[in-house]
Amino acid sequence: MIGIFAALGAAYTGTFASFLFREQTKYFSAMQLNLIKSLIAFLIFLPALFTIDIYSNYKNILILIISGFIGIAIGDSFYLTALKRIGTRKTLTIEALSPVLANILGSLLINESITLKGWIGTIIVTLSLVGISMEKPVDNNYDKRIKNNYGLLYAIISVLCTVIAAILARLVLANSDFNPLQSSELRLLGSLIILIPCVRIDFENIKNNVPKKNKVKLLFASILGTNMELFLQQTVFKYLTVGLGWTLLSCAPAMSLLFATAEGEKINIVSILLTFTTISGVLIALNA
Repeated sequence: MIGIFAALGAAYTGTFASFLFREQTKYFSAMQLNLIKSLIAFLIFLPALFTIDIYSNYKNILILIISGFIGIAIGDSFYLTALKRIGTRKTLTIEALSPVLANILGSLLINESITLKGWIGTIIVTLSLVGISMEKPVDNNYDKRIKNNYGLLYAIISVLCTVIAAILARLVLANSDFNPLQSSELRLLGSLIILIPCVRIDFENIKNNVPKKNKVKLLFASILGTNMELFLQQTVFKYLTVGLGWTLLSCAPAMSLLFATAEGEKINIVSILLTFTTISGVLIALNA
């Protein structure tokens, strides 16, 4: 039950934070946002770093650092770029690929198995989310804003990186004494090792040109969408297989409907029905 509640919590915090992060793309590039949020989260979780026995766990530490590089430094940068290009709901619904991808890669790379009922639930979730992502918004102006860009491709790359990173984290969490807080901090460290040398941030520009309310929202989104979401995700993969865990985490598109109106979209009845089938598929997978 811990893994299930953690997955639902991660889905909600991630969705809400995505909405807040998208507001910040007017002031920061995707990689700047990624660096700022990762740095804030790393400093908050910093005490966890001193609880790790480096000498006896160096292999697991290396795996988690690589996981952070792939999933946070690369995956989150593409994810934030997709948010800017195509919005919260469509970015999240591209994660329709993630449950099936997680099951396939989990089986191939770390020998995790899934029952027939689990596959049925996963496929229902995937097809439902694909349907949601392909639904055209009623607001034609919004539709014009998302044409002729690579937002969908960026979202797909983000999903691939995130699933591979999750498998690496699961490999460590399931076979060691590492806790979700420690794994979260090491993954953040892995992202910062890459982001800090590659990304330039003009702090003077932030001080003078970014409104105070946006600075507060950025801090809140970083805590919610990086600290809390990352910790909850790591908790999921401590207790659940990658496939089942990612099926639960894919509830995010259903939750993103809560923020669609604020981003200029009008939700139609088909999207609502597909959201219910998404939830049904999750319930089937849980009962597998």
